[in-house]
Order: sequence, then C-alpha cells, then structure tokens
Amino acid sequence: MSRASLALTLAAAALAATGAAPAAAKVRTGPGGDAFYTPPSPLPKGTHGTAIWTRAVTNTAKLTSARTNRLLLYRSTGVDGRPIAVSGTVSIPKGKTPKGGWPVVTWGHGTTGIADECAPSRDTATNPAHPFNSYIYPLLNSWLKRGYAVVRTDYEGLGTPGDHPYLIGSSEGRSMLDMVRAARRLDPKLGKRVVIAGHSQGGQAALFAARLAPSWTPELQVRGTIAFAPASHLSEQIPITRSLKDPSPLTGFAVMIARGLELAQPSLNVRSLLSDRAAGLFHFVNERCLLGVIADDAFGKVPPSEIFRSDADLAPVSRALDARVDPENLKIRTPVRVEQGTSDTTVLPVFTGQLVDALKKNRTRVVYRTYAKVSHGDVVNAAARDSTAWLRARLPARRR
Repeated sequence: MSRASLALTLAAAALAATGAAPAAAKVRTGPGGDAFYTPPSPLPKGTHGTAIWTRAVTNTAKLTSARTNRLLLYRSTGVDGRPIAVSGTVSIPKGKTPKGGWPVVTWGHGTTGIADECAPSRDTATNPAHPFNSYIYPLLNSWLKRGYAVVRTDYEGLGTPGDHPYLIGSSEGRSMLDMVRAARRLDPKLGKRVVIAGHSQGGQAALFAARLAPSWTPELQVRGTIAFAPASHLSEQIPITRSLKDPSPLTGFAVMIARGLELAQPSLNVRSLLSDRAAGLFHFVNERCLLGVIADDAFGKVPPSEIFRSDADLAPVSRALDARVDPENLKIRTPVRVEQGTSDTTVLPVFTGQLVDALKKNRTRVVYRTYAKVSHGDVVNAAARDSTAWLRARLPARRR
C-alpha cells in the first residue's frame, strides 16, 4: 500500500471512529415527484443514517430563511427491526459556516395523519395536512436566522412505503436521530452539536430520541431537548375513553393510536377489540390526514366510548402503551425543557405535569414552563421566545 493510500485509509478510519461527516458528500440525485419517496430495491448498503438520495425542495416545505432546502431519503430501522427508507428535509442557514459546523436542531412534527400525503415534506398550500405543517414554519425560520440548521424527519411510513406506526417511540426516535446522521453525510458543514425538539407527537418523539441518542447515535453531542406539549400517559387515558359519550376529535387520535399499536405489536390483535362501528370506519385511518379522519363521514360523529367493544379487555393495550408510547418511563441523560399551555384540551396539562414529575424522579434535569390560557397549537408561538433563549444557552450559535 502506498503512503497516500495508507493516509486515506487512516483518515477514513478516524472519521468512522469519531462519527465526523465525510470530507465530501456523494449523495446521488433522486427522481422527481412522488417517485422520490420509493426507494431503490434492495436498499443501498450502509448503516442506519446512510443517505440514499436527495433533491431540492420546491413545495411549501421550503423554509424561506434557509440558504438551501434539500429533500433527503435515508436509511433507518423500522418498528420491526428491519432496514427501511425514511424521508425528510434539510435546511441550511445563510451566511458563513461557523467553526465546528452548523449546530443542528432535529425537529419532530406534530400529528398530521397516517396517509402518505400527510408527510410534512410533501406539504403544499392545498395539502389536507397543511394547517398541521405550516404553523411551525415561523419558529423554524427564526432558528435558521439565528444560525441553526434545521432537519425534519417525516417519520417511518409517512411518505415512504409501509405504514406509519403512530406514536411508537422507538420508531420516531430512530427517525429523528438518523435524520441528523444522514444530513451530516449530505452536507459536511453540519456539526455534531444537536438539540432535539418537537411539538405534540413530536414532543413525545423528541423525548424518545433523547433517550436513544447515547446508544443509537453516540457520535452526536446532544445538548438538550425541547418538548412542546408532549403526549404522555396514554396508557391511563385509553381506558377512560369508555366514559366519554359525546363525539370528540379525541376519537380520531385514539384510532390512530390503535393503528400504531397494531403495527408495533400484532399479537395484541387490536382490530378485534374495536366495535363494529369503529371497525367499519378503520380504513380511513390509513387513507386520510387528520382532518379527514375526524370528519363527519369518518370518526367525527363517533364518541370515544364507541371505539372499543364493551367486553374488550383493554389491559394488554394499556401495558403496551406504557412500554412503547408513554415517555414518562424514560431516563434521559441530557437536559429537557417542557412547554405546556394551560388551556390545552388535546394534551391535558395535568398529564404533562405528571410527566415532568416522573422525569425528575428518573433524575432527568427538567425545566417546566406553563402558559396561561394557551391552547395546544398556540403553545409553540407562546413559548417561542423562552424556548429560543434556552436553545441558545444550551447550543450557542452565531448572531445575525
């Protein structure tokens, strides 16, 4: 072996050992349109977080404060432990790259639905999930202006082949972390310093990502996690549905949770627990985004009490939710900030308070802030200044 070849070999080994981004990105250009989301078969070889292909973002998922916005398809690991392809977006700030590379925020999106068109990277002004994607753009653009790269996963099975295991923490967490690893291979100017953040479903996903990071992506330097109104204590809430006799949007969330459990733990035979009415409408969960699922011709007129058969034993479901979905059981090594509106009727403040108490009991360093008369969706805007100040303290970036 020549000295030059030996030097290259040693350099490659050093990069692999440290988890550093490669000196030059060599990610192929993916096809246009919806074909982008269908990965090559078999998947290209590599570890989880390997970039598969990329192209420019041209729809409303493009963050206006970014220098570049790239759509990225990458390898991750599915809920069944098999390699899969996941999609997402990579947004790079304007200006000169700081020493050590751009600090990164990996964002977990809130509930949009389970159908492929609900994926945030597919967003358009007429997309049925647009209201659940666009509300976060001002905050993410503000972070870009402050010098943070923003990467956003669609999660497993949203946009790409396969089904989305809604709220299954291990799947969501791996998608969020592998998004960072793949983005760093796409653009070597991204650094290793990371903050994990998300809202609602994404807040819950962010907590699972924080728990997984030390073992799943040890090369990343996670400086903290921001969870806006994170879902929690679902193992306690699902049995309560039997007492809710009036139609409610909560029915739509509950049936999506049932679908997620069906994918993660087939042995539960979740579908057999559904009432005849719910079973007849269950196909809408895979076919529509959130607003369509809770529409009157789907689950909009179904009270939560009519989701499950009256004689169904929900104890196994509660145990599975406790193990796979509820973040209050996690032990997180890095600091966490939780933001919660007191008028939230989707993620109830009482459960978020209990989540914070449980995390503290597990020796997680938690800062908790509530916002009076703020609803579920509005907490992101209400907490924007506080969360940004905390982000900048945990993960300094250049000032613009």
